[in-house]
Amino acid sequence: MAAPSPGPREVLALSPEAGRKAATSSSGRRGFLWRLRDKKLRVGLFEISPEHELHRLTLMMQAGLWAATQVSIDHPPRGLPTEEDFSEVLTQVHEGFELDTLAGPALAWLRHSLGLAEEDYQATLGPGSPYLQFLSTSKSKASFFLSHDQRFFLKTLLRREVRMLLAYLPRYLQHLQRHPHSLLARLLGVHSLQVARGKKTYFIIMQSVFYPAGRISERYDIKGCEVSRWVEPAPENSPLVLVLKDLNFQGKTINLAGPQRSWLLQQMELDTTFLRELNMLDYSLLMAFQRLQEDEKGPGSLLFHTARSVLGVQSLDEARTQNRRLLPSAPNALHILDGPEQRYFLGLVDLTTVYGLRKRLEHLWKTLRYPYRDFSTVSPDVYARRLCQWVEAHTE
Repeated sequence: MAAPSPGPREVLALSPEAGRKAATSSSGRRGFLWRLRDKKLRVGLFEISPEHELHRLTLMMQAGLWAATQVSIDHPPRGLPTEEDFSEVLTQVHEGFELDTLAGPALAWLRHSLGLAEEDYQATLGPGSPYLQFLSTSKSKASFFLSHDQRFFLKTLLRREVRMLLAYLPRYLQHLQRHPHSLLARLLGVHSLQVARGKKTYFIIMQSVFYPAGRISERYDIKGCEVSRWVEPAPENSPLVLVLKDLNFQGKTINLAGPQRSWLLQQMELDTTFLRELNMLDYSLLMAFQRLQEDEKGPGSLLFHTARSVLGVQSLDEARTQNRRLLPSAPNALHILDGPEQRYFLGLVDLTTVYGLRKRLEHLWKTLRYPYRDFSTVSPDVYARRLCQWVEAHTE
């Protein structure tokens, strides 16, 4: 697929509130050892206050996203995305920076198909409440942010990762159409931001897998291997909760009822087959635990669940072909799977790494360094099969 073509340009000003905050934020920068205010109970999650070195950047992101979303509010999607929709680049010029929206109409269509109101999306990501920064245990040099309610997840990417993402975007949307209950993280926006005479910062917006986060007790990032897959747990009785890894999960299981387990194994097979066809590896299965309260246990309203699950389906045969399931009556239901005692948050993320020359050389090097051990950099076939086997071995 050809690279997105330059699109129209709009000249905009910051909102009065955002402009005032951006103008005053630089004076509060403290370099690397900035003062972190309003720490959350989850480790590495901090409010980006005026003293934070990324405060000015996030103010520009908020102002830019407000204006970008207004375009899709004024021009809502009509019908399935076209080839032009996937290649469109809208450049909006603000006071002191420019924001590009890539494949905007195509992703506005996806947001609409998910039942996400554009006004809600705009209000959550736009000026008002500060973003949160998530300092993860990942080796990636990316920056991670969440909206103030932790509903949306923002991540910076390299230019080559964005190009790869845009190249497979039409196939990604087709996969979600065929399998509406897919575990793949929902991509909601692709953007770049450039300050005058500066480099572009590329970032994406996704629906957070870990939402709502209030009662989550454990979080894991699973790749199905063992090398570099251990995180030192937080001290006992500590209020901090880390995102743990494969080796931390030893001795644990995902306890599901029979049909739920069958659905999960089938959907893992469908999603990893799709990623294997894209020649991808290094993606993760995010997983979190939340103990169910008494009024959340049991089948609940089966009619309500069924109505949510087969909405828009012509027949039960179509529902089976699409591997639909009974969705819980909860926010973010596509990423939630309930067992008898626990609620599980599940989603496949980090869908930007292909098995090219760089990864093939990394595979060779790791083969020599870690003989007879499982590491992440393997062929897409092995990676997909191994992750599916991990899920099968750790569910009951």
